[in-house]
Amino acid sequence: MVATEPVGFGAQMKIVVQGLWHLGSVTAACCAKYFQVTGLDFDAANVAKLNSGKAPLLEPGLDELIAAGIAAKKLSFTTDAKAACANAEILWLTYDTPVNDNDESDVESVLTNLRKALPHLSKGALVLISSQLPVGTCHTLEKEFPQFHFAYSPENLRLGKAIDAFEKAERVVVGIRNDTKKSLLEELFKPFTPQIIFMRTESAEMVKHALNSFLALSITFINEIARLCELTGADAKEVSAGLKSEARIGPKAYLGPGGPFAGGTLARDVVTLTKLAKSGGEKISVIPAIKQSNDLHRGWALRRLQLRLGDVRGKQIAVLGLTYTTNTDTLRRSAAVELCKQLLKSGASVKVFDPAVKTLPKDLNKISLGADIASALNNADAAVICTEWPQFRQADWAKITVKMRGKIFVDANRFLEKELKSIAGVEHLSVGRAK
Repeated sequence: MVATEPVGFGAQMKIVVQGLWHLGSVTAACCAKYFQVTGLDFDAANVAKLNSGKAPLLEPGLDELIAAGIAAKKLSFTTDAKAACANAEILWLTYDTPVNDNDESDVESVLTNLRKALPHLSKGALVLISSQLPVGTCHTLEKEFPQFHFAYSPENLRLGKAIDAFEKAERVVVGIRNDTKKSLLEELFKPFTPQIIFMRTESAEMVKHALNSFLALSITFINEIARLCELTGADAKEVSAGLKSEARIGPKAYLGPGGPFAGGTLARDVVTLTKLAKSGGEKISVIPAIKQSNDLHRGWALRRLQLRLGDVRGKQIAVLGLTYTTNTDTLRRSAAVELCKQLLKSGASVKVFDPAVKTLPKDLNKISLGADIASALNNADAAVICTEWPQFRQADWAKITVKMRGKIFVDANRFLEKELKSIAGVEHLSVGRAK
């Protein structure tokens, strides 16, 4: 049984944001500056934390924005779907879709939670989906719940820069079946972007798959070029600059040689499109090759260490930076964590330092956590720069490197090139350069 027709929208537009991890907590906090927002999640501990003004994970400025919304009585959080959905014009689905170790999305867990909320939503309300779900999801839900309108808008989450990315979006893509709810969507997005690109729902769903896959393709392409540069004496950074100077490619192209893409965000869309082609009997070759190439490139840092040190068994390796990216404490799907496990498996001892990591999870108990950069590097045969924390650039490298047994730095993206190049005896190895 659904509730009555939703009330008219306007300054008091009521929004339910369902799914309150990274995407959802940012969405709810930003929207509460302009609308009445209720955050809905069935994780009671997470909801309690949010109601105390604390985000579920590290994201600069998010705690303060949540607290401000609560203080202004524009933002609240609950596990009660009935109370949350009462008279809401929009239910915005924002779960961070779980991804397994094979980069496959757990779609059903997201849809199961959505189905718990929809019976309490007013007839005729708008369900806006931003969770990463396969193309065709809106069509499926429209048939299952014809009493609601469905729209899809690909999320634009940026770890460490999420608030700025949400509030200052260059454009927002929105897929919707008809024009009935266009004005409502225009009002919703007006505070955050000067441009809304409307299209059919399937197209908007495909935009997300295609965008992430294209970014992934760009990364794997330049990293393959970079590995060829290492063989020939070319410098991949210079090659990248030459490519970006071409008007048909452009200066903003995703062509920075360095480490592999990690985290599952890009990979899940590559896998989704690959599976879509297989299920539809369509033969494709470029998209499946993206993941194959990136998986190969994941071993670059270890291969570089082995090329320089020989067998790493018995060697002490320092890993600087452990989180998935800067300005977060997330370790899941981190390329640095993966490297640590590769090193341990190869017989090396590993010591790490990351300014956002105070304790290590149980599956990393064989790794030693240093109190600072110097303690991580002490007696190290080599160091690998992984997460590119700005604090690393402020270190006294000339002083710190004295206590290293071997002054070899593997720095895929050349993050510390300027800081290390003038220090005697330091060997700086990066993607796309022979030395």
